[in-house]
Amino acid sequence: MTVRTRAAVVHQRGGSFTFEDVEIDNPRSDEVLVRIVACGICHTDIAARDGLFAMQFPAVFGHEGAGIVEIVGTAVARIRAGDKVVLSFSSCGECSSCDEGHPAHCVAFYELNFGNARVNGTSTIWTAQGEPVGGCFFGQSSLAYYALTHERNLIPVDDADDDELALFSSLGCGIQAGAGTVLNELRPKPNESLVVFGAGSVGLAALMAARLVGAAPIVAVDIVSSRLELAKELGATFVINGTKEDLGARLREIVGDVDHAVETTGLSRVIDKAIRSLGPRGNVSLLGVSADEGDISPTSPGPHQRVFYSIAGDSDPQKFIPFLIRCHKEGKFPFNKLIREYPASEINTAVKDSLDGVTIKPVLRF
Repeated sequence: MTVRTRAAVVHQRGGSFTFEDVEIDNPRSDEVLVRIVACGICHTDIAARDGLFAMQFPAVFGHEGAGIVEIVGTAVARIRAGDKVVLSFSSCGECSSCDEGHPAHCVAFYELNFGNARVNGTSTIWTAQGEPVGGCFFGQSSLAYYALTHERNLIPVDDADDDELALFSSLGCGIQAGAGTVLNELRPKPNESLVVFGAGSVGLAALMAARLVGAAPIVAVDIVSSRLELAKELGATFVINGTKEDLGARLREIVGDVDHAVETTGLSRVIDKAIRSLGPRGNVSLLGVSADEGDISPTSPGPHQRVFYSIAGDSDPQKFIPFLIRCHKEGKFPFNKLIREYPASEINTAVKDSLDGVTIKPVLRF
């Protein structure tokens, strides 16, 4: 049995998102069907569309869904039909990383989140003609009116209305990753400096997290003036426009040696500048996803410097997303200021606005 619905299908690498009729499998015993109320658009969706993860086409992307549970499989224990949920990345729940509270480092992370299908190779989404469609993106493929997922992907938010579900959807990946890498990995102490390279949703989430723990000074670097203005509103002590100022000289003037840096662009030349800005014991978290082929080779870190790639900010969504929601409700994490909503039918406009820097965090309403 299947559920007929509509999903944003991409037919070829770099192609447009087109809403089409599809068939989604009914849940198996360990699966959950969610009616999607809203879905954020993350740069990772765009990178996947452009072929970065070798996804099968046609494909349905989307990994920042939020909605209402419709059907649960017979083996599902924690989630019930009618629950309001935010969707995040998938993990096995059985390996040592999952067992120790680090599901972003799950041994099956790639297969569960980028495998095009269930781990056993079976498809979950089909064209109206019965042909398989690449799915299970981050265990959800939620750029659709319904998504088939698993219990571990779901974070209950039972008191949320549809507007709050739309807001909370954006926590599923990018904002969680930016805040997580600061709070879970870099862990700056009060009055340690932190520089964010790229003031998009990930970078601004990192900035707000740095403000939560008293890092200072906090510096935002970008090339879009409107984003730098928002960065100041959200807690940046200083901002630097990379097209108008000498970045290295300005950082030396403001900070001296940088204690912590968050690099969100994925561009080799920016990674190089981030590493060069560090003090002798500085740390930089690399969070960018890019098809950049590297016009330069980034500087090698010093013997006591740490450069690492962050996966989802080493977050446990079951704990970290409720924490971010609490911080938001207390006025300490105003991530709502990053978001602009679009009707689902305007998905390609939302993607273009994101790429052009017009919108920081697009969220589609279904």
